[in-house]
Formats: sequence, C-alpha cells, structure tokens
Amino acid sequence: MKYLTKYMKSGLLVLLLGTVVACGGNTEKETEKETEKVAKEQVADTTSFEAKLNINTASEEAFRTIPDVGDKMVHEFEEYRPYVSIRQFRKEIGKYVDEEQVAAYEEYIFVPYHRNDSDAATLQQIPGVDEKVANELIEGRPYETNEAFFEALSSHLNEEQLATAKKYIKAEK
Repeated sequence: MKYLTKYMKSGLLVLLLGTVVACGGNTEKETEKETEKVAKEQVADTTSFEAKLNINTASEEAFRTIPDVGDKMVHEFEEYRPYVSIRQFRKEIGKYVDEEQVAAYEEYIFVPYHRNDSDAATLQQIPGVDEKVANELIEGRPYETNEAFFEALSSHLNEEQLATAKKYIKAEK
C-alpha cells in the first residue's frame, strides 16, 4: 500500500507535466510578455497623484516607466520642454498619438502650474480641482504668494490633495 501511494503521486506528477507539455506551456516570449504586462499593471495600480512625473524635469529613465513610451515618445516629451500648460502638452504630443493615448500619458505626468498664470485646464491637474474650482481660483488672482494661493485652495481640497497641489506648483525663481 505504501508503494502504491508513492507510485500514484509519481503518476499524478507525470500526468500533470504531460498536460502542460500538451497544452504548449509558455514559450520564453510569452513569459516575457506576461511579466511585462504584470509590471505595467503594477505601475498603473501604484500610480498616484504624488507619483506623477514633472514633465519638465523627469529623466529619460523615468519616462520609460510610463506604459507605451518608447524612444520616440521620450524624445517628443523632452523636445517641447518647458511645457507651460497641459494644453500645450496635449497639442504637441497629440501630433504623434491620438487623444486617448495623450490622456493615458496624463495619468503619469503633470505640467507644473503657476498660481497667477496657469489656465483652468492646467489647474485641473490638481486632484480635487474641477472646472468650477479652477475658475474660482482664477477669479481670485493675483495671489501675492504661493501660501496665499494654497489658502484659497484649502477650502476646496482635503489635506492629501493640498499636499499634492504643493508638489505640482512651479518653483519660484
């Protein structure tokens, strides 16, 4: 009986391996594609507003972490720097890919905004800022300091969104 169990386990293993082989298993290329797909999904799952790349300062290596960005798109991202608005980004990158792909890229990048100069679309990159809030902020201009702008923003955003807004603002010279 002891031997029967041992042989049954061996037979089951042989049967399992035979099934994998009969089904074709995974080729090396299929395995690489699956690994790449999982990696992209993980990047997408962990992409948050805080993890977005500043389009004006991100490195070539950082751009390559964005799904579907190859040599050509890295070059195009860098060619039009500095971007002054998200509309400029959409226009320039829209020459090379469709609107859907541009929107997909926007999930991973941001264009820094200026408290007194940015248009509504650029301000709307800030999480929690919709068209109405953006227009209210524009109507409240000029803001003497970034802190005055953040004070105006704070009535519309939660703490996490406000922290992100502080990361997205264009650095003062």
